[in-house]
Amino acid sequence: MKFRLIGITALTVSTAVLSPAQAQSTNYPLTVTNCGQEITFDAAPETTVTVGQSATETLYSLGLGGTVAGTSVWFNPVLPEFKELNDGIERLADNDPSFESVVNKRPDLVAVQYEWHVGPEGIVATREQFHELGIPTYVMPADCDTKDNTTGGDGTRVAMFSTDSVYKGIGELAKIYDSQESGKTLITALKSREADAIELARSLKLPEDVSAVFWFSSADMDIDPYVAGRKGAPGYMMEKLGIRNVIESDEEWPTVGWETIAKADPTVIVIAEMDRRRFPADDVEKKLEFLRNDPVAKEMTAVREGRIIVMDAHAMSATMRSIFGLETVANALAEFDFNQ
Repeated sequence: MKFRLIGITALTVSTAVLSPAQAQSTNYPLTVTNCGQEITFDAAPETTVTVGQSATETLYSLGLGGTVAGTSVWFNPVLPEFKELNDGIERLADNDPSFESVVNKRPDLVAVQYEWHVGPEGIVATREQFHELGIPTYVMPADCDTKDNTTGGDGTRVAMFSTDSVYKGIGELAKIYDSQESGKTLITALKSREADAIELARSLKLPEDVSAVFWFSSADMDIDPYVAGRKGAPGYMMEKLGIRNVIESDEEWPTVGWETIAKADPTVIVIAEMDRRRFPADDVEKKLEFLRNDPVAKEMTAVREGRIIVMDAHAMSATMRSIFGLETVANALAEFDFNQ
């Protein structure tokens, strides 16, 4: 059996339903400490360019899509409720935009998902390159809080990812754009969904030592896969749902051999589904074909018993969608038969 993340409901929940306390307006100039840098805003940004799907969808969910002049770095289709909005906004690149393409939009803010795109050694640019042109940058805290991005690649978590960093990013962006009421509403809705998923898993009374591996992709089908370490978003999901991660690395996405994974014999395998096609294993059908036919992988209990969960790839990153991923796993666990 496999499960997909489908039917994502709209995130903009009526304030009349949630009735959050009245939020204050932003007082400018506003200074925000973001990923080790102080950024000052004299007014709410009117034009934004996003480098990363998480930053894009956060702004859309806050009702700030009208400020977005260009987007980039896409893994999967935009959340369905924002398709019409997103279709009318220029996509600068499916993957990495050029520095020039971002600057040419003359943004009042560049909102970034990953420091490896815009950071100390950013492949798009450093933050200083933008700041020298008078363009502020904001990196989503989920990519720098509890994380060391100086280790290369996807970085290393120094502590477990927490959705607190997601809520922090939502709250700070809402304050920067003077949309604090929308921020409070969105955070309330997401926290409710998070709590419900955790409560569902707790109610299942799972067998002891249920374990899992999260397979994001592989640079080639014949080499070691990129799997989730202990402290990233999948690690958070497993910890909250009472599942043991068979991968013990603190790297965000270490490569681990299939023989090692098969020896650990995870109870559940979670595989990423994405539109991106950088690597062969970005294709979820190729992942499934590999698991069912590889002489080592096909002998794992999770494969033999059909305990494979197909998850939105973006939910495996430290993003707002991680909460949806938590729901996906919890709902799948409720359907699995662990007594086979």
